[in-house]
Amino acid sequence: MDQAASRVERAEPTTDAQIVEAWLANFELALRDRSAEQVSGLLANECHWRDMFAYTWDISPCEGKAAIVKQLLDHQHRVQGSRFEIAKGSTPPRRVKRIGVDVIEAIFSFETSFGRGKGVVRLLAGEHKAWILMTALRELKGYEEQINERRPDGASWREFGGPNWSDRRAKEQAFEDRDPVVLIVGAGQSGLSMAARLRVLGVDALCVDKHERVGDSWRKRYHSLALHNQVNLNQMAYMPFPATWPKYLTKDMVANWLEHYAWALECNVWMRTELVGARYDANAGHWVATVRRGDGTERVMKPRHIVFANGIVGAPKIPRLPGLDDFKGQVLHTHDYKTGHEWKGRNALVLGTGTSGHDIAQDLFGHGANVKIVQRGSTAIASVEAVGLAYTSYYKENLPTEDCDLLAQSATYPIAVRNARAVTKAQNEMDKDLLAGLTARGFKVDPGEDGTGYLMKIRRTHAGYYFNCGASDLIVEGKVGLLQYEDIERFVADGALMKDGRVEKAEVLVTATGYQPQQEVVRQLLGDEVADKVGQIWGLDKDGELTNMYKPTPQNGLWFLGSGLSQARMYTLYVALQIKAREVGLVD
Repeated sequence: MDQAASRVERAEPTTDAQIVEAWLANFELALRDRSAEQVSGLLANECHWRDMFAYTWDISPCEGKAAIVKQLLDHQHRVQGSRFEIAKGSTPPRRVKRIGVDVIEAIFSFETSFGRGKGVVRLLAGEHKAWILMTALRELKGYEEQINERRPDGASWREFGGPNWSDRRAKEQAFEDRDPVVLIVGAGQSGLSMAARLRVLGVDALCVDKHERVGDSWRKRYHSLALHNQVNLNQMAYMPFPATWPKYLTKDMVANWLEHYAWALECNVWMRTELVGARYDANAGHWVATVRRGDGTERVMKPRHIVFANGIVGAPKIPRLPGLDDFKGQVLHTHDYKTGHEWKGRNALVLGTGTSGHDIAQDLFGHGANVKIVQRGSTAIASVEAVGLAYTSYYKENLPTEDCDLLAQSATYPIAVRNARAVTKAQNEMDKDLLAGLTARGFKVDPGEDGTGYLMKIRRTHAGYYFNCGASDLIVEGKVGLLQYEDIERFVADGALMKDGRVEKAEVLVTATGYQPQQEVVRQLLGDEVADKVGQIWGLDKDGELTNMYKPTPQNGLWFLGSGLSQARMYTLYVALQIKAREVGLVD
């Protein structure tokens, strides 16, 4: 036995840091020796491992000693995991309670044959064995991000009599002499974060977006829109929001920030441009993609990768409602709703009780409309104050954002479900008066499948929930009326004919009925064969991970990003690393 191993055995760890150091040293020795017995001895009876591309080039959750040991050792020969140690500059090991379990929580660093990573380990406080382990690839050796001490030397641009930075940027963005390696569909938070990540890895990328200005995907939404999650969760990669900004950002703040972000991070963007179709040339290993510019001209490109960063949904879903053709009022989808100022003093119905339905009902009320919201199915409700409980352990503890992200990514599906139950229980207790008031009004409150509230709804369907910032209170107080869709017979010229014979008068109907699935967007742009090959996008796969999101899909060269600002910050790193790894031959 070597001296390092001997030291680990003889040392009597007393501090949390020493306990973690000893565990990491023993873990590294067990991996080096490929000893299933030694690895198993370091794991608790209940144990979970989530790998984020460090060992498996995928998002790979694993449960139980036998499965974890097998997967680790199966990959160790190729990966050669080593140099496991407490991460310098990260939050030091500490004792915390996670889902009622006392643990020593630590962030560690490690290396592989091709990269460097960070991870999270939670050791049971009593026995110092791993309950939760997460390993995440953070950079590729020899292909590190060109930031901080590796940033480019701007002095080379000081060419008197030659092109300056603006000239170079204009030429770069024109793509007259080349095709992008990566074509990114969408220039919202996910697309721009992806472009920024690829740029610092030296991968040529172009975002295309149908809107006129960067940020219009937020700017053009309804007037009163603001984020429902606090700013500390929603920071963007490389360029956090100003410290003076409020906790809940408005749509126009986000929109203008995205425009600034695209300029500052030197993202290549073509606005007023749409992808109109693409096919994959398997022999050549690239796409043949056609984009249409705002002036009607088309350009055929041959990117090796296409990243859909246009959200997780497609076109607005227009419901087929009985008698709607007879309705003489105006019918809008939330996609087209901007403001309620023209409906002051008039009767309005809002169909749908998700986030958009509640927000629009509140906006109509705020503009003086007589508004009633129509509930089609039960809805999970939590106040914005209670929503903060879901992130108390991470993003409200004044930890570095990168540390928070690692901690948030550490949970496998069973742990996420257990946490969602615990958080939902605490939220419901905090919101008990609000929920009781809604129930008394006849509102159908949804506890969520298996008591997980909105947290699992986000993963499973991304629908059927609302973070109350006032609309629920208006319903409780009777200021916003409530109808159940099942009580409507059909729509008539002047409103909704109820089954009891009365007519709920309306001059406008806003349908907050969601959007088509992303798979239909793929079908339209890439064809039936690719759409069927890829299948469902978002929702849960067999391992409880998001289907086809942030990881390789069944179609070579096709990637999907989506959801909010925090997901854009966290997961674009992994997609960028995977693309870079393929470009330099680390992955076939």
